[in-house]
Amino acid sequence: MSLLDVRGLTRSFYGVAALSGVDLRVEAQRITGLIGPNGAGKTTLFNCISGVVPPDRGSVVFGGCDITGWRPDRIASAGLARTFQIARGFPRLSVYENLLLYGDRQPGERIPAALRRTAPSLRRESELIDRACAIAQRLNLTRVLNDPASSLSGGQKKLLEIGRVLMARPKLILLDEPVAGVNPSLTREIGDHLRTLADEGLSVLLIEHHMDTIAQLCDHVVVMAEGKNLAEGSFAALARNEAVQEAYMGRRR
Repeated sequence: MSLLDVRGLTRSFYGVAALSGVDLRVEAQRITGLIGPNGAGKTTLFNCISGVVPPDRGSVVFGGCDITGWRPDRIASAGLARTFQIARGFPRLSVYENLLLYGDRQPGERIPAALRRTAPSLRRESELIDRACAIAQRLNLTRVLNDPASSLSGGQKKLLEIGRVLMARPKLILLDEPVAGVNPSLTREIGDHLRTLADEGLSVLLIEHHMDTIAQLCDHVVVMAEGKNLAEGSFAALARNEAVQEAYMGRRR
């Protein structure tokens, strides 16, 4: 059974269809690419899967559970986390503080526990601190750990986005253009991190316009156009597909 199974997803905005019956399957422990021209509906699909906007029709099944219409926080707690095209977070907080905020089972979220500072809450805080430091080291963010997030380069902000979702211990992460606007060196580094995470058992669904990254990373690729599925398969096969070429470059006259 697929880890993520999307069936017949539709969504319209003011009468204009953004999604027109999209089907999508993501297998566990694989990197699946989602590509297509601008306006194909890729980010809208991410928004519907992650609960940012509800679909009009269709279903989203994650880990065998129907999560259609769930709140984003409930979906994240179930193990499905996402990033955004524009790196989000708290610019005035440090990298370290941004990571800590996204740890699961935060003891300070309830006022009594925060005030009493019980042994279990202190123990959990220590676990989250250790996890934040380990993730920062893994993503080469240790040297900027105490810097405000606003001071990071574009590539470092993308790494911080990945670090934040890793703090939540997800089973599947949705990455929206993780290397957009990133220099080639950091692009390769981000790709290496994602490949290692997949090899360790994490599942990844990523949107990306950087075709070299898709070719190098993805085990399976799905192409969207005009709010629906166009084709899917290996990147090599899709690169030869005339319908895919036409969607990206237009019809030859």
